[in-house]
Amino acid sequence: MQDKELYQHILGLASPWSVSGVELDIDAGEIRVHVAHPRGTKFGCPECEQELPCYDHAEERRWRHLDSCQFKTILVARPPRVECPEHGVKNVSVPWAEKSSRFTILFERLAIDILLATQTVTGAMSILRTSWDETWYFVQRAVRRGQDRKEARSLPRIGIDEKAFAKGQDYITLLYDLDNSTVEAISDGNNTDSGIACFSQLSQEQIASVEAVAMDMSAAYIKATKQAIPLAEDKIVHDRFHVMQLANKAVDKVRRGEHRKLTLDDDNRLAKTKYLWLTSQENLTEKQDALFGEVFTLRLETGKAWGYKELLRDLWDHDDAASATAFFQDWYRRVIHTKLEPMKKVARTIKERLQNVVSYCTHGITNAVAEGLNSKIMSIKRRVGGYRNRENFKTAIFFYCGGLDLYPR
Repeated sequence: MQDKELYQHILGLASPWSVSGVELDIDAGEIRVHVAHPRGTKFGCPECEQELPCYDHAEERRWRHLDSCQFKTILVARPPRVECPEHGVKNVSVPWAEKSSRFTILFERLAIDILLATQTVTGAMSILRTSWDETWYFVQRAVRRGQDRKEARSLPRIGIDEKAFAKGQDYITLLYDLDNSTVEAISDGNNTDSGIACFSQLSQEQIASVEAVAMDMSAAYIKATKQAIPLAEDKIVHDRFHVMQLANKAVDKVRRGEHRKLTLDDDNRLAKTKYLWLTSQENLTEKQDALFGEVFTLRLETGKAWGYKELLRDLWDHDDAASATAFFQDWYRRVIHTKLEPMKKVARTIKERLQNVVSYCTHGITNAVAEGLNSKIMSIKRRVGGYRNRENFKTAIFFYCGGLDLYPR
């Protein structure tokens, strides 16, 4: 089989295109495959698809194809142009590459596969033998392609949360589809305007389809949701993870205060016990559980705070909002009559937003999907060594977590 016929099959070319020549450039590490079409071939206008004779050809172009024999394979051709009576002179689309691309469709598909597998631009670069800019080009094109194709599906259960973009008070707001574990919208900042900016990226049909919104107790996101989502007061669900996080912080504050008092009398019973009180008892190791038992029996204030924190976990085990409300009211009465000020502060905070805490019993959603995606996002960011700017970071999030159809066709 001659080189021309071989590369005709390798490239998957069909009439009217055929390989007109193959040249090996060892110094450049390239195999250049020249592609042409017969005289008299007609092509469709890219605007109206009317079949027209070739008017002339654009300048010669090169497209990177899948490597062969460890050499970079470069497809070379002069794209034909047609003169349409309605649309004027137009470049004809070539079947092996998308418009404006410097790579063949097969190479772009391979690049996307490798980027998804390595989850790093630098990792994909070494495999593809491309520069950082060329590799990032695949990410940008794939995200634009996916967003253009994306249909506005209904979003009954969503979550909204913040993510740090860089050190300091530099945040982005992310809107999640909790059913499909995807990021649906991103905006700069973490204030009310940021939340509204995320919701504004949804269609009116999607807004109307929202049944529940999981979030922490951020006043900014509460306000944004109420402005953007009809009947939001009945749809907001304060994430149980964040509520319990408040309780854990309160327990730790009690522990730190009590530890300071005890150490004044050279009493170190609470030393090195921080994580015992912050870990659920069923998750303690055997050694930790033994130590916990010793400290808990001392009936310290920290132990009492921990007990109230653990009791609060039962709030989310109720079948309906009414029984959960009754449970909380009993828990609140117990806590509010103690001297545990940090726990009392948590009790008051939950009471203020109780309707949207017990709404979990109606909607059954949490921001666990958001937390999982946040971990994935930061893992990707660490492996890539950061992104050059905020827009690149957003693009990477959509590429890896947007659930988009990324591949060229």
